[in-house]
Amino acid sequence: MQNLDHMITTASKGRWSRKKANDWYAGVKWPVGANFMPASAINQLEMWQDATFDAARIDKELGWAASLGMNSMRVFLHDLLWKHERKAFLKNVDAYLKIAKRHKIRTMFVFFDSCWYQFPYPGKQMPPEPGVHNSGWLQSPGVRYLRDATLFDELEEYVTGIVHHFRDDDRVLVWDIWNEPDNNNHMSRGIRDIADKGAVVAPLLAKTFKWARAGKPSQPLTSGIWLGDWDQDAKLQSWQRVQLEGSDVISFHRYSDLPSTRASVDQLRRFGRPMLCTEYMARAVGSTFEAILPYFKEEKIAAYNWGFVAGKSQTFYPWDSWQSPYPPEPPLWFHDIFRKNGKAYRKEEVELITRVTGG
Repeated sequence: MQNLDHMITTASKGRWSRKKANDWYAGVKWPVGANFMPASAINQLEMWQDATFDAARIDKELGWAASLGMNSMRVFLHDLLWKHERKAFLKNVDAYLKIAKRHKIRTMFVFFDSCWYQFPYPGKQMPPEPGVHNSGWLQSPGVRYLRDATLFDELEEYVTGIVHHFRDDDRVLVWDIWNEPDNNNHMSRGIRDIADKGAVVAPLLAKTFKWARAGKPSQPLTSGIWLGDWDQDAKLQSWQRVQLEGSDVISFHRYSDLPSTRASVDQLRRFGRPMLCTEYMARAVGSTFEAILPYFKEEKIAAYNWGFVAGKSQTFYPWDSWQSPYPPEPPLWFHDIFRKNGKAYRKEEVELITRVTGG
């Protein structure tokens, strides 16, 4: 692994000052929304590929989001789309952004992701595994790139090209560099993954920050941490240092109850930058809308719950469904707000979300 100081320097060169980050956030309406994948898509490729891009479904679901008062969505891209159908990919991203703007929704795009299936491929995608959480979600890039870091530079044009294309686009709120870079998927497909993934990804993460800034974005960059204690640099892993010191605004994931969520927020205050929780809400572990969303609004912490409409991603099943698949209707939904037909899973949740957002 590269020297940590070198990686931090690479990731942080050109980083916004605290003042610039806080001034930007002061001018932004409290961002609240979800991690968005239309019910018709099992993964990032099925969402964006020209053969399966479903504008009508996206329009319908973002309309439901707007009805809740949601004004932002976190949406994942994929490097294979740039490689295999660049023109259609850009066309479809623009089509999505036009739909989102009609519903007054701005978007945080995610470039890379270390979660789930390690060997992504273009074209027709796998069907959902019955009873299993997010069975078709794809890593980006695949582990082939991670096992041979000399290949990673092939992805520079993907990052710089996307950022440059949308760098002054007000419909894009934030660029998220890498989702859970150290996730080795031990609960799901870990046997074919990289055990020390965080250390392997760290220098590539630093490069991606550099590439994104080379696209000269008007929007801030971030990458969210998700494990451990964050109150001292000495407790942070190398990739967490790169994430935090490369980010213009601080983002994090926290699937836990309100006291634990408060503690995590308190640990991150030392950075003096706007905070965005880019994943929360898992009912079975105490991370609920009732417990967490009002607190995030009070603190003006951006709030993106995982899951929106129960569809092919099947994230209404819990994580342990990878070990023991669930029946068609689990006893308690893990994520997601709406059924595929637009009916709320819990009416009282929809009422609470709408009340908190002012929707």
